[in-house]
Amino acid sequence: MRLFVSVDLPDEFAAEIEQVQQEFGGAPGLDFTDPEQAHVTLQFLGDVNRGELPRVKNAVRRGVASAGVDPFDATYEGLGVFPDISYIQVLWLGVSEGGEQLTRLHEAIERETTKLGFDPDDHEFTPHVTLARMEHAGGKELVQDAVEELDPTVGTAEVTAVRLTESELTDEGPEYSTVESFEL
Repeated sequence: MRLFVSVDLPDEFAAEIEQVQQEFGGAPGLDFTDPEQAHVTLQFLGDVNRGELPRVKNAVRRGVASAGVDPFDATYEGLGVFPDISYIQVLWLGVSEGGEQLTRLHEAIERETTKLGFDPDDHEFTPHVTLARMEHAGGKELVQDAVEELDPTVGTAEVTAVRLTESELTDEGPEYSTVESFEL
């Protein structure tokens, strides 16, 4: 099973996320994510043997507990790209308020899962919601201009839980299902 740890955005934010994505609708090369599945990935675990699931759940539970984060508000706004504006692979929506708490959760969960043999991230954690992946550079200039000109705010929502999510890859795109939720 393919797993990641996430904080989900409320369902009611899907329409606002779709509106932000439409600002880039004319950019060739962008493959948009499903706004109804919007989330902040705290850690991508990858393929996990089903027999390891109890250990993974316990590690995530310990990480959430040790982060010392109570329920908090997160504001989803602003745009950015990875790895940088001259070579775009991912277009994302940022997190302003709540970014510190998301980072603490990421660090604590990563600390626990690396004890199980999972690889730590090879880059600095930046709380974000992936809006699209750039498959080719056909629309690069349009994306660059929009990222520099637009400053959308999708909204603020209370974060009360972290979830362990299974991602099943299908021809229509990934389908996500909750394996377990961990309350803050």
